[in-house]
Amino acid sequence: MNFSKLDGLIPAVIQDDATGEVLMVGFMNAEALTLTQETGYATFFSRTRGTLWTKGETSGNKLRVRTLLVDCDDDTLLLKVTREGDGNVCHTGARTCFRAI
Repeated sequence: MNFSKLDGLIPAVIQDDATGEVLMVGFMNAEALTLTQETGYATFFSRTRGTLWTKGETSGNKLRVRTLLVDCDDDTLLLKVTREGDGNVCHTGARTCFRAI
């Protein structure tokens, strides 16, 4: 993975494996990617807190990784996931972080 373009981070697009719906975008550093691969759950690097966090660690709305894909430049990931908990992914309580404009 090429972590050099964004100060050690890469974007990680999260997609529902069953529906294809894009749920969120997070950022990973090398440690977050390793933890994701080891545990099978999506782990990110928080740019605001400067620390690792696993999606759902407090809410129970975890993201179980089914498929992990890398783009042609080795600088972006696509994680196809199964949602656990109530299925809401956004910190606002919504199903997805994306909305129409």
